[in-house]
Amino acid sequence: MLFIAFTWIFVLLLGGGVALDRTLTGLATRSFDDQLGYMLTAMVASAELGPEGEVYFSRPLGDQRFQEPNSGLYWQISGRGQEAFPSRSLWDRTLRLQGDHFDNQPHIYDSDQFEGEPLRVIERSVILPGSHTEWQFAVAERRGALDAQINRIRAILLWSFLVLGLGLVAMAVAQTYYGLGPLRRVRLAIMRLREEGGSRLIEPLPLEVQPLVQELNELLAHSERQAEAARTHAGNLAHALKTPLTVVTNAAAAHADDLAETVAREAAVMRRQVDHHLARARAVGRRAAGQSRATVHDSVAAVLRAVERLYPHVRFDLDGDHEVQVAIERQDLDEVLGNLIENAAKYGGGSVFITIDAKSSDGSHCDIWIEDDGAGIPADARDRLFSRGARLDTSKPGTGLGLAIVRDVAEIYGGSITLGESEDLGGLLVCLRLPRARHAK
Repeated sequence: MLFIAFTWIFVLLLGGGVALDRTLTGLATRSFDDQLGYMLTAMVASAELGPEGEVYFSRPLGDQRFQEPNSGLYWQISGRGQEAFPSRSLWDRTLRLQGDHFDNQPHIYDSDQFEGEPLRVIERSVILPGSHTEWQFAVAERRGALDAQINRIRAILLWSFLVLGLGLVAMAVAQTYYGLGPLRRVRLAIMRLREEGGSRLIEPLPLEVQPLVQELNELLAHSERQAEAARTHAGNLAHALKTPLTVVTNAAAAHADDLAETVAREAAVMRRQVDHHLARARAVGRRAAGQSRATVHDSVAAVLRAVERLYPHVRFDLDGDHEVQVAIERQDLDEVLGNLIENAAKYGGGSVFITIDAKSSDGSHCDIWIEDDGAGIPADARDRLFSRGARLDTSKPGTGLGLAIVRDVAEIYGGSITLGESEDLGGLLVCLRLPRARHAK
């Protein structure tokens, strides 16, 4: 910020100073030239020819410096084939004029023909009445006064713009320092938060950084929730593994005859628990990695191709939006749908109906209905199915973790799952609601 401010201050002051310098020095130079032009006009107006062809003035020129030798103000009249008529102030010197052409208008230029005495010269070509000679009328004045005035102007500009630049730099530094002051206060507050072990920024801070403070507090709360969830999952996993390990340990200590069967059975239980928590961990990791996106119809079609091989006697019907996308990783969506569709095929009566975006519940979520024609589930037992290991039908193989995994993964992505009764097929209706992907159709 300071570098940009200093750069613009320098560029603008430099450009403004150069423009103002040219304007003011131009005005001073034009005023100087105008004075020379008045004198030249007076010379031409009062010039006449004498009987010998000499030029004389019908009235004397007003400036006394023309009469004082080396005064710094001179005039001269020159003609081709004629002797030059200089002012008394030139004394024994002669102006070298640029009279090789006819100037109908005054011509102004600088001359350094006199050593140590730069001149400003104005000349004009004139044909006097009664003469055919082209006369060059010239007035020259020492540039000392003009150069001194220009130097004073430039000195004033230099000091003025220097003071202005220093003032602007000081203001930019002060503005940056005080403008970023609230961020320094936030940094100190975060440092104290880290050192003192707090969980929120609660001290009063300027209004300018309140949105930042709110986002920081939200981030701290999110991190705290994630840490608490990690502790909970670790505790749940430890608790889930504790019982199988105890059974195995007791069987080993007692040298039980069925030790091998016990180890295999309890190892399978522990494996299911580990798979369940790993599925949750993967979903959390993918959710935190960025904006996820998956097309529901493509995922359902891929799952159906796999489930149809396992249950060739079941009829599957798919209907609904082919383009809707949800904010979930494709692998997690496949796992969730695979659990639900396989359960419908396993426990249903032979028909499974999947509807994508059923009834278009709202603009921010997508509803996926999975219905079967099985016996259904009583209303008082539906919530119990989401518990880990809960199973109502033990006659068919299963782990009892499918719906628990589905619920956990759906909630991680901001979705939900509910159970009901299918009006068309009479069996179980599973409603999976997932958030739509942003900018999705």
